[in-house]
Amino acid sequence: MTANEMTGGEALAHMLLAHEAGPIFGMGGFQLLPFYDAARRLGLQHHLINDERCGAFAADAYAKVTGRVGLCDATLGPGATNLVTALVESLNAGIPIVALVGNTHRLHSWKNMTQESRQVEILRPAVKEIIRIDHIERIPELIRRAFVVATTGRPGPVVVDIPEDIAHATYPFDETWFEVDSTYTAAPALRTRPAAENLAAAVELLVEAERPIMLCGGGVHISGAAQMITRFAEAINMPVAHTMSGKGSIACTSPLNAGIFGRYDRIANRLIDESDVLLVVGCKLGEIATKRYTLPEPGKKIIHLDIVAEEIGRTVIPSVSLWSDAREGIADLLEVLPQDELKERLAEWAATVATRMQQWRADVASRLTSAEVPINMARLLHELNLNLPDDASLVADGGFAAHWAGLLYDTKRAGRGFVPDRGFASIGYGVPGGIGAALGAAQRGLGPVVALTGDGGFNMVLGELETARRLKLAFTVIVVNNAASGYVKALQHLMYGKDAYHASELSETNYANVVEALGCRGIRVESPDQIGASLRSAMQEKDRPTVLDVVVTRDPASMLPGVDNRAAKIKKGDRVA
Repeated sequence: MTANEMTGGEALAHMLLAHEAGPIFGMGGFQLLPFYDAARRLGLQHHLINDERCGAFAADAYAKVTGRVGLCDATLGPGATNLVTALVESLNAGIPIVALVGNTHRLHSWKNMTQESRQVEILRPAVKEIIRIDHIERIPELIRRAFVVATTGRPGPVVVDIPEDIAHATYPFDETWFEVDSTYTAAPALRTRPAAENLAAAVELLVEAERPIMLCGGGVHISGAAQMITRFAEAINMPVAHTMSGKGSIACTSPLNAGIFGRYDRIANRLIDESDVLLVVGCKLGEIATKRYTLPEPGKKIIHLDIVAEEIGRTVIPSVSLWSDAREGIADLLEVLPQDELKERLAEWAATVATRMQQWRADVASRLTSAEVPINMARLLHELNLNLPDDASLVADGGFAAHWAGLLYDTKRAGRGFVPDRGFASIGYGVPGGIGAALGAAQRGLGPVVALTGDGGFNMVLGELETARRLKLAFTVIVVNNAASGYVKALQHLMYGKDAYHASELSETNYANVVEALGCRGIRVESPDQIGASLRSAMQEKDRPTVLDVVVTRDPASMLPGVDNRAAKIKKGDRVA
């Protein structure tokens, strides 16, 4: 080799280092061996995982917590196809990911090579863009391109497909080719601002409004706009409701926070019905947020602000459209509003939020403090609210766990303290999400990470506890142990009645014992008065994950936090919290 000659794999590693990227989660194969060798020699932080899907989930959670690009890798064939579910999560949620994927040697492609598949075609609809590297000298250019695409517009995942011969070949790269623009190491790399005429139209609606409310989605966190949202709401006394992904747009403990809206809500849906103007920020207004498209009622005045222009008007027709980054758009709107006038005029309307929330808490107090055995889910979430510090991060798996946490968990600060997998809502996110979140939280100097998962989701990814132990990550996993696919069993109960359950029950399992065999700490929690002490003890662990095996209700009538509007009407007493 010449002085500047290196393998394609080493060039990949140099480009990631130039972007200050890492950690990377992946499982190696022959196709990318030169990349792994270079990562070892150059000190690039790369972690072996046990399942490629979990590697991409970990990258997703890391990106959600830090705002930086998440990284994962996989070999060809099953390694590549295992990424699909997790990449769709990131695509739908707008999370910046770069995935390096090995592929066949081009001289041998389409000759029935081992593990060969049409992986480019399979992966293409799961990502924002797929970039194939067919010339080794283009590696620096195309890796730069991957980071640009991942971090601009609505951020999303990008797959870089690398043939075996490209990774193993050598080329005399010029060292100047490895220079990068640090703008594209985190999202949003570029920001848009609303047009003046649209901004003026929004101001006109808000100035005339008597009962406006802001509806915030996950785009608020992608933009890093939570502090600006809080400032805006407090400046003019505007109530704020949020989706699961938008939780933390304003602290849940704020008197202006109306909680989650849509399929599961506390007081927000009623406030939306009573409002005269909705300011929708970074929210796609999808099925759950709109309670299957029944919210808001037709004819409601809506200002819709989103970074992706084509999302505006997809489910409801707005009165005013603001094509803008959330942080910049809200800042511009606040600057031109008569703040003092609005704050005084909206004070009475805003005050109703705290009053109604207080009343709601009084109505459900018996459930939040329930002494039931097995444990009531509302009590579990109540204990999380009591014991997690302000700077904690709660990772919520899909299904059963996410719905309860979305409704009842209260963030105590503005920002992404709640990390759900709501882009695709697949189960199995909890443990790998905890891994990524723990690494991201440590990087940002944040507090403890707690991952909430159902027993079904936990069963899918148990092996990644080995990854967490190997990395000496001290986060807490709470397994909601109801010996069932809880969400499905609850829906079967609602629609077909008692004992009409099929393929929705699991074996009774002591997960505390199981995880001890993996070298982790396990704590069995069978009584509600054990939750707080067990949680505090788990958060004191220093170099390994702790699993709280929490035995919760087996009653399917009590498994859901509210009525899923796709289901039949239920009997009095079936609704929980």
